[in-house]
Amino acid sequence: MELLNIFGLGSGCNVDFTFDQQESRKMILVQTEKGPQKLLVYTDNEPIKGTVKVDVKSGKKIEHKGIKVELIGQIEVVYDRGNHHDFVNMVQELSPPGTLTGTTTFAFDFVSTEKAHESYNGVNVRLRYFLRFTIARAMSTNITKDQDFWVINYNSPPEVNSSIKMEVGIEECLHIEFEYGRSKYHLKDVILGKVYFLLVRIKIKYMEIALVKRESTGTAPNVYTETETLTKYEIMDGSPVRGESIPVRLFLGAFDLTPTYKSVCNKFSVKYLLNLVLVDEEDRRYFKQTDITLWRKLETPDPRKLITVKDAHEVLNEGKEERRKKRREKKEAKEKNQTDEPKEGGVKEDSEEEEKKE
Repeated sequence: MELLNIFGLGSGCNVDFTFDQQESRKMILVQTEKGPQKLLVYTDNEPIKGTVKVDVKSGKKIEHKGIKVELIGQIEVVYDRGNHHDFVNMVQELSPPGTLTGTTTFAFDFVSTEKAHESYNGVNVRLRYFLRFTIARAMSTNITKDQDFWVINYNSPPEVNSSIKMEVGIEECLHIEFEYGRSKYHLKDVILGKVYFLLVRIKIKYMEIALVKRESTGTAPNVYTETETLTKYEIMDGSPVRGESIPVRLFLGAFDLTPTYKSVCNKFSVKYLLNLVLVDEEDRRYFKQTDITLWRKLETPDPRKLITVKDAHEVLNEGKEERRKKRREKKEAKEKNQTDEPKEGGVKEDSEEEEKKE
């Protein structure tokens, strides 16, 4: 019964959320337990405004003890599903006790909403923001419906962004030094670096670099860690000589990345590592890992930026749909103003010919 209530079934009414300016707001496709879902995107200080429409089925009424809407920020951990952590919980009372019939619309407005943490869908943890609409009832199960939305937070460039320099090797066999230009990168950045071979007395077969994501949940000693290699590619083939330097160039924009999360509400962390691996002719592996920090940069449109074929088709299709919509509205307006006797002319034919041209 409770599951039916969530979707507005078995409760005698349907509940629908509408956000302000939702047609023009950016959306993101998120993988959820119910499959792919498109969610509206908000930033940290943006107000959450809109309406909730309750449509009571014909011939029925709902007696209630009050109606409210909550804005909730919640962390869900896979191994502890029954114990969610709410780090944001704001409530607005929409109606005192009474009776609902027909169609009723309620407005909500969460102005001062500090959304400090970004939304996140991980392997073992999920950080989500959602609105929960509740009709409290005395003799029956409460009617509730949740509506998720997605939060992203833009950051300013870090004031300190030092380079990374490290040495690694085997005594009297191998001595290498690697250097990366910075330690902090935005999500569309390019990682540039070099690997220097100061001493080479083993036969190296190849060298590769990998970008690794590490998600940690829980607190010590019960910490669960999931490691995922996002990309790995070869940057050197064959054995180098002393004094050789190998360039490193990694474009982060090609991957679905999140910012670095550090102990969010003491529940989880997400960090990224660069893993440098050397393999000799006996397939022995020598590796060195280093942490990098990722942050989200405010996206500014670049008129010189190239768009993909897919993006171009989407732009063209949007333009076609907009023109068709305007023609339909124009045609409907003319038909509405027509008298009972049809006027001469070819409005219909002209309109159909224009649509065929599209």
